Amino acid sequence: QVQLVESGGGLVQPGGSLRLSCAASGRIFRIGAMGWYRQAPGKERELVAAITSGGSTNYADSVKGRFTISRDNAKNTVYLQMNSLKPEDTAVYFCNAVVVVTTPGPEYRYWGQGTQVTVSS
Repeated sequence: QVQLVESGGGLVQPGGSLRLSCAASGRIFRIGAMGWYRQAPGKERELVAAITSGGSTNYADSVKGRFTISRDNAKNTVYLQMNSLKPEDTAVYFCNAVVVVTTPGPEYRYWGQGTQVTVSS
C-alpha cells in the first residue's frame, strides 16, 4: 500500500506565505505525475498545480505567478510554495500521485488526507 502524508497547512494572513509538503511512502516502484488539488466549502475539488516526473509543470490560472510546485524524486516528495496568499485560497489542500507499485503493472492514483489552509486577517 502507498501512503501520502501532507504537512505545512495552517492559518496565515493575506499576503503571507506557506509551504506544503507531501511525502509518499510504502510499496513504490515509480512515481509519475504528482499534484496538488484543493476543495473549498461548497465547491468541487480543483487542480491547483501538477508536476511530471521530468519536472514539467502546469498551474490553475488563479495561482499562476503566486504558487510554485516542485518535487524531490529521491525523497518521493512534492512541495507547493504558496506566496501572496488571498482569502479565496482558503481550502483543504490534497496531494495526489500516480504510482506504479510493481513492474510490469498498472498505475494507481493515490490521495493524501488533506491539510487545511486558511487565509484570514
